[in-house]
Amino acid sequence: MIISFSGAQSTGKSTLLNKLKDDPDFSKNWNFEPEITRSLKEKYDIPINEDGNDFTQLITVNSHIDTYLRHRNKNVVLDRCTLDALVYTTYGVYTKKISEEVASYAEFVYFKIMPQYDIVFYTDPSIPLVDDGVRSINVDFRDKIIRLFEFYIAETNMTNIVRLSGSVEERLEKIKQEILNRKK
Repeated sequence: MIISFSGAQSTGKSTLLNKLKDDPDFSKNWNFEPEITRSLKEKYDIPINEDGNDFTQLITVNSHIDTYLRHRNKNVVLDRCTLDALVYTTYGVYTKKISEEVASYAEFVYFKIMPQYDIVFYTDPSIPLVDDGVRSINVDFRDKIIRLFEFYIAETNMTNIVRLSGSVEERLEKIKQEILNRKK
């Protein structure tokens, strides 16, 4: 089963992944993949967030392909997925930092891989924006990213997206219920 968290920056994705990692029901039988973009920034010294460019998004989208292929027959929890890559790529197109060609590629990969995820948990953006030294704390940027997530969730009508809201504990309870329901 492939599960992913998806959503704008500072909406609790990594927190939830880490909580599941520490949960005895998950820690034994699941693999965990941290957010791809941070490791790519560190490894390749590439710009991310509102400064992402064609190369940033190409390597990010390709990393999502690699992650999917490595885990397609396992139980895995991912921090971000191809929906995130599509949203951030689209933002870059609007700001003229990313080409239409790269956007078309991101969209192609999204439509090929997104249906393969068993559940994509979209984290509600009501959590306050927190500076962690890596993510953008630009509120306008975050608001635009949130609108793009909402647009793609509505327009692409993927049936595997589940919205999460409430406290961390409430979100974890919903995650466990959804996984149990899908395994039946």
